[in-house]
Amino acid sequence: MTESTNAAEKLPPPAILAPAGDREAFLAAVAAGADAVYCGLKQYSARMQARNFSLEELAALTRLAHERNVQVYVTLNTLLKPDDLNRAARLVDQLEHGVKPDALIVQDLGMAQIARQTGFSGELHLSTLTNVSFGAALDAVQHLKDCGVRRVVLPRELTIDEIRQVDQVCPEDFTLEVFIHGALCYGVSGRCYWSSYLGGKSGLRGRCVQPCRRQYKEGSSAERFFSCQDLSLDVLVKVLKTVPKVRTWKIEGRKKSAHYVYYTVSAYKLLRDQGHDPAMKKTALGFLEQALGRSGTHYHFLSQRPRNPVDTERQTGSGLLIGAVKGTRQKPFLSPRETLLPGDLLRIGYEDQAGHTTYRVTRAVPRNGQFSLSRASRRPLPKHAPVFLIDRREPELQEQLAELESALTHFDSPEISDSQFQVHLPRPCQSSPGSTDLQVTRLPRKKSSRQETGIWLSEESMDRATSSQMPANWWWLPPVVWPDEEDVWRDRITAVRNRGAHRFVLNMPWQITWFRDADALDLWAGPFCNIANPLALQTLLEMGFTGAVVSPELGQEDYLKLPAHSPLPLGIVLTGNWPLCITRSMTESVSPEKTFVSPRGEVGWMVQHGGDRWLYPNWPLDLTPFREPVVQAGYTLLIQLSEPFPAGVHAKNRPGLWNWRLDLS
Repeated sequence: MTESTNAAEKLPPPAILAPAGDREAFLAAVAAGADAVYCGLKQYSARMQARNFSLEELAALTRLAHERNVQVYVTLNTLLKPDDLNRAARLVDQLEHGVKPDALIVQDLGMAQIARQTGFSGELHLSTLTNVSFGAALDAVQHLKDCGVRRVVLPRELTIDEIRQVDQVCPEDFTLEVFIHGALCYGVSGRCYWSSYLGGKSGLRGRCVQPCRRQYKEGSSAERFFSCQDLSLDVLVKVLKTVPKVRTWKIEGRKKSAHYVYYTVSAYKLLRDQGHDPAMKKTALGFLEQALGRSGTHYHFLSQRPRNPVDTERQTGSGLLIGAVKGTRQKPFLSPRETLLPGDLLRIGYEDQAGHTTYRVTRAVPRNGQFSLSRASRRPLPKHAPVFLIDRREPELQEQLAELESALTHFDSPEISDSQFQVHLPRPCQSSPGSTDLQVTRLPRKKSSRQETGIWLSEESMDRATSSQMPANWWWLPPVVWPDEEDVWRDRITAVRNRGAHRFVLNMPWQITWFRDADALDLWAGPFCNIANPLALQTLLEMGFTGAVVSPELGQEDYLKLPAHSPLPLGIVLTGNWPLCITRSMTESVSPEKTFVSPRGEVGWMVQHGGDRWLYPNWPLDLTPFREPVVQAGYTLLIQLSEPFPAGVHAKNRPGLWNWRLDLS
């Protein structure tokens, strides 16, 4: 038995953290025996499509939860624009004085400053969107301890061996949280811009329209090439019990029903507490089958048996697949694989199919019976469309929810006072006049007299760089580092520094842990750090950065006002290929350097860099028409990203303004 296992056995069992997107789901989590519930407000939540909560409603629910020894975490885990800061701070101030949640789950580094300024007394937990993906990153995270950061939510992509690697270096006063069940994103969290690039709805702002769930074409084949199954660790959670610093098991699903929450929490509570009992294990697996989720996968959890989360042979619509539309256009019907109960909610077709709809069942229907769908929609239903059971109102659960609703009446929703809190913005730096053009390439090239050169750090680029190029170039680090790559990147950085490199662009804030002796180095936070407001820039300054490239998701107004309040010199990606997402999922159906086409005719392509794949649109970002106002606003580093198009892939003649003329939502 290992020392780690012995340490885990002396600790209380890991807490089960349940999602709640509405009042019923919150009460279902309490009814099922969750140890904690996480939920969002009407603003600044990464699941803005959930119903979410008002402050007054959440205050009453929190009091009920606390009486029953259930903790409450509030998600304020979106990217903050400059104009969001005072509103977000007032919200935290109201939470502190009127709700008293146990923790905030945050993404934006500016939220750490807000928590410190408002005197928030709970913990801060770094969302998986912050991409703390390797062990040494926790050394940099410790810088935020004074702001209340005490926990990191690890990426879903990690294997159990990688989780153990992070656990072994986790500081004494920090804990780790791991996802055990729920939806998987195709892209790495915090590294997906797909929804924003194609339609101005930012996943980092909680408004993802899930373009990865749609049907795409490659050649003559049309499939849902990027639509993942749900993560379901089921019986494998027993392995997590041996990891001492993993103190919380997280269930995804803030857009899911009370039924889903109740049965997933019940299942994992049984597996945690009585998983050694075969009968209880069987009951728990039965609960998961009843939870109305997609088909499940262990994903990468087992290092020796990683699973591709994409299976084009399986349906990946949310809910339990129970059949398909049959009959004629005039008389469609369903022959369900499962018994239907009165009150069941069906979704007919995928959400991107014309004619898709939801329909509430009004009578009991036996398994393999016939249920008319003729009243389900005024429009013709999609032919042979799959039908999913997405909600169920069984009497037993309804009784428990009613009891908790009754108990809730004893906790009046308080009237929460308005807050007038104003954030203290940092003192702006005095940037040098003028600007520098920086062309970023994969491999060294001959230096232009008009441009500086940036190079993505790799074994090949190190080998090709001359002794004069080492100190002259800006060396770019990757947007994702996995635990098994950590030593490789540390060695590469040491090697180029020994050859004179002194200017680096770090595309994860946590990469600064490799530069703790960096008094004479120029360290910029790269565009993948998702920086969009002065308080986030202040956090970077305190961490030791000397400059920052702002998020390329911003619109014109936000871009142009940011330099006036920035404590650091700023850069901007002015032109170049920007990825739709970066993924660790190796979808075999889509070949690298081949094109795929969206339902709207948008063309994309994929390329592999290291162990990850990058998906690109075939029209680059191009803000060069606005170069002059950008320079006048105070940007000193103007960046061109040069990603060569594969053979046979051609750039589309389409404006690459992204959100420049939009208000990022």
